[in-house]
Amino acid sequence: MMTTAAIDNGLGVLDGSQLRLLRAFDALVLRWADAWGAPEFRFPFLMRCQDLHTFDYYDNFPHLGLTATRLDPQRLGTHLAQSSRPVDRMPTEVMEPTAFALPSAACYSIYLDLAGSTLAAEGTLRTTVGTCFRNEDHYQGLQRLLGFTMREIVCVGPEEAAKGHLIRAKDAVTALCAELGLDVKVEVATDPFFDKNGGKAKMQRLFPVKEEFVVNGVAIGSVNYHRNFFGERCEIRAGDETAHTSCLAFGMERWVHTLTDRFGTTAAAVSALESVR
Repeated sequence: MMTTAAIDNGLGVLDGSQLRLLRAFDALVLRWADAWGAPEFRFPFLMRCQDLHTFDYYDNFPHLGLTATRLDPQRLGTHLAQSSRPVDRMPTEVMEPTAFALPSAACYSIYLDLAGSTLAAEGTLRTTVGTCFRNEDHYQGLQRLLGFTMREIVCVGPEEAAKGHLIRAKDAVTALCAELGLDVKVEVATDPFFDKNGGKAKMQRLFPVKEEFVVNGVAIGSVNYHRNFFGERCEIRAGDETAHTSCLAFGMERWVHTLTDRFGTTAAAVSALESVR
């Protein structure tokens, strides 16, 4: 069985066979997106800090946030001249204030791209894949990475459409897991976008809007209902109503880990995916 070449502080490497498996799973999800009428979009790797602030991100997730900052060449040169080599950390004094963040989920950019728009009454679906980043308290192989690949299929529309998307997505994932012989448990969870002690997380425990697909203790995906939160913040309308949003999300490297564990080799896992009806 192939393993990652190196794992260091949440930095994982996928070899060629693991990449083939990741792409085979992504191709399967893209077939769902195509069948459901969700065109694919690709967004920038960075987001503006001010846009994340629109979503209360820094209030609810101060522990997860990561930014991309420019180094000041003059101060950096002074620091390097006075430092021993190799330099393993860049001190804050050589960094400039930044306007850009590393996103922790792929769907944010979809809502921002639709900001200020009025959709058809039935709403719209979109899919995207992105490299996401989370400043976790620990990392573990492909199961928990600093930077990882997230594929999402998102619905933006009326309440009924957003809820219907969740039902269809949940049915599709549970049927796939059954066909692949994965012992999946569907567990109610608080959304990782919200701090576990925050008011929104408490509301979600009373009225669950997130369910995770868990295999051997690893959450390999989730369905999420955001009600009209993003519709309000981004001023998106579906017909005459503020849009509701929901999404199906997958951590792609976690699927590589889970399927390799299930079938013994990446090649066997790819073959199993290719035989899915």
